Amino acid sequence: MSIDQKSRAMTFPRIGKFIIIFFAIAFILVGARAYQLYRYVFDENVKNDYIILVTEEDDIKSISEKLETNEVLINMKAFKWVAKKKKYADFMRPGRYELKKGMTTNELVNMLRSGAQSPVNITFNNVRFKEELAGKVSKYIKADSTSILQLFSDEQQIADWGFTEENFRTMFIPNTYEMYWTTSAEEFAQRMKTEYDRFWNDTRTKQAAKMGLTPQQVVTLASIVQSETIKPDELKTVAGLYINRLNKGIALQADPTVKYAVGDYSIKRVLNKHLEIDSPYNTYKYAGLPPGPICFPEITSIDAVLNYEDHNYLYMCAREDFSGYHNFAKTLSQHNRNAKKYRDALNSRRIFK
Repeated sequence: MSIDQKSRAMTFPRIGKFIIIFFAIAFILVGARAYQLYRYVFDENVKNDYIILVTEEDDIKSISEKLETNEVLINMKAFKWVAKKKKYADFMRPGRYELKKGMTTNELVNMLRSGAQSPVNITFNNVRFKEELAGKVSKYIKADSTSILQLFSDEQQIADWGFTEENFRTMFIPNTYEMYWTTSAEEFAQRMKTEYDRFWNDTRTKQAAKMGLTPQQVVTLASIVQSETIKPDELKTVAGLYINRLNKGIALQADPTVKYAVGDYSIKRVLNKHLEIDSPYNTYKYAGLPPGPICFPEITSIDAVLNYEDHNYLYMCAREDFSGYHNFAKTLSQHNRNAKKYRDALNSRRIFK
């Protein structure tokens, strides 16, 4: 064997060894990278429960900034890589998303990409004015209070739904409703109409008709009843009293309607000057029901009217012990005695307005 042949024979094993080492290293590196990417996808990546709001203006950069600023994720690189691979930027959907501690990057991106937002519970009660309603509801959904308030001036839509501007508030029945954060003002109103129709089933509608009232009138009366007493066990009694006055054609003379007409619910003592205000909501000046509710009455108050107590009371006056309960009377003379007790109690506490 020549020297050249011997040299070539010794070189081939050496090259083969290098090739083996090269591929071994490459295999290790590829495997390490594959393992890293596997962990990017399937490792837990959400540190703590977190709610993220995605708007129409958001993009991958802004979403990443929200997550990073609030230290939501264990590994931001993993989120960015998985989001890119799954083309989240092309499927971004606005919404309110609840991130749960322990979620993997894959679960997180899939949720955001599919638009699987979590609903919110919208609760509104103890509401007198439409401005209060708009303020409360806008805390739960994307629609702002201004857009919700505009619902009450949309004459055509109000008429199409069978209401007047004055009694449109009867469509909004206080309760807790499950909706999505992305709900618009119009969608909120449509949902309220659906709930209104569901509430006014055949049974309730027939009860109202038997009383000679429309559903809107029942809700209007319920708003007065609710404003008159803070005691749930008095609701049906108060409702029966006003039904008696309506049936007899006697003015309701409900102090809360006067406070509503004046626009001041802080009044503790209704005076003659208040009774003179010229407003269709002043039930001392105008007989019958006002044109619309003076608050957004609860379901318990509406049902109290529909199931009012059958009695002969025509008058009521707050008890002189300031317990929140009332003294009821069948005759004016009885009522006057009750009223004097209450006036004397107010004077003794120096409550003059």
